[in-house]
Amino acid sequence: MAKNTAKGSSGQQGMETPEPKGVAAKAQELKVFFEEAQVELKKITWPTRKETIATCAAVLILVTVMSLFLGIVDLGLSKIVEAVLS
Repeated sequence: MAKNTAKGSSGQQGMETPEPKGVAAKAQELKVFFEEAQVELKKITWPTRKETIATCAAVLILVTVMSLFLGIVDLGLSKIVEAVLS
């Protein structure tokens, strides 16, 4: 059995058909990419609805707390600068 040693070979033995070139090669690469992406998507463990809601709530609370904190710090610093400059 002859080994395909052409540049860009996939390393499979017994493949004697020439690899596509140009647009056909790009279309084949795109097809392979989407097939591999589909396989990877099947490996994902998606969070449950309860976990998603809990995480969203935690993010919203943290954003609210940080916004209040930064707003108070900004107000305090602006008052200090105003007092120094006046």
